[in-house]
Amino acid sequence: MSARFEELDWRPTPKGEISLRRRRDPSSGADVFEVKLDDDFLMSSLFTAGEVALAQLALDECSGEDLDVLVGGLGLGYTADAVLQDPRVRSLTVLEALPEVIEWHERELVPLGARLTADPRCRLIPGDFFSQARHAEPGLDPVTPGRRFHAVLVDIDHSPSHVLHPSHASFYQPEGLRRLAERLHPGGVFALWSDDPPEESFESALAEVFAESTPHVVTFDNPLRGGTSDNTVYVARSQTG
Repeated sequence: MSARFEELDWRPTPKGEISLRRRRDPSSGADVFEVKLDDDFLMSSLFTAGEVALAQLALDECSGEDLDVLVGGLGLGYTADAVLQDPRVRSLTVLEALPEVIEWHERELVPLGARLTADPRCRLIPGDFFSQARHAEPGLDPVTPGRRFHAVLVDIDHSPSHVLHPSHASFYQPEGLRRLAERLHPGGVFALWSDDPPEESFESALAEVFAESTPHVVTFDNPLRGGTSDNTVYVARSQTG
């Protein structure tokens, strides 16, 4: 029997104080895992539909076998786990800016930690996705400079206009998206999770860079507020040649 509330880990980091908490949900009796950065709630295991949809919608647009996928932002691991459910995925590289979050998975403090760390296709790498996306060398994979991927999925900021750090903002502009597109194979897929409704300005930036793009609104039950809530998943395909 777990405690009603427990702080599993707390660390000061260059990005702020990060904490992992577990609490008992009074309505279901299930354990709920939550991550906070300073006073900002980053994620909760109560709300995973958007993270799972990010993987499924992106991979639905990928053709062929032996897919190499990169996920920017590990969090509680639900996007990474959904990627690995697709048997076509040959490799998954996950870039996470906070080594502490990777450690939570390695220590199996979070529900999916054991599964992700045991899958030989999956590598959890400490690294700043936005910084590495800006630079051609070494690029998104520090082990293989200049490596390209069939799909790049990103779940880090709250939305393109609500970023966790000002340095992230340029990524969502056409020039930042062009650099990201260069990390994709021809016809590769870029997908982004957002907590806000579709933003016309970001859709315009995607249209300027990618051959096609679509915002998908993901609706899910909200047990805290009652009723339903929405996330947005943007899916874009790069030029084929």
